[in-house]
Amino acid sequence: MTDQPQFPSGAQYPEASQATTALVLGILGLVVCAGVTGPFAWVIGNNELKAIDDGRRPPENRGTANAGKILGIIGTVLLGLAIVALILFVLLVVVASTTTS
Repeated sequence: MTDQPQFPSGAQYPEASQATTALVLGILGLVVCAGVTGPFAWVIGNNELKAIDDGRRPPENRGTANAGKILGIIGTVLLGLAIVALILFVLLVVVASTTTS
């Protein structure tokens, strides 16, 4: 007998894993989308880890979910830094344009 609960219709886990989704969004957030998908990867990865701990999703996907969560955190931080840099750039342009006039 296994520690995992058995569910009707022969399925061992009632929910499909979203670990790969979190990982793909995390990679896209770092490589292509400049961090825009980072927060989504972070949330999905975190939710996946909670579902694994609750026994609703397969535990063999823990590494993939954790990687997606970490990449999501990194992408979110980079997105935040990009927003701060953009705001500072706009302020610099506004200050420069008012001092030259």
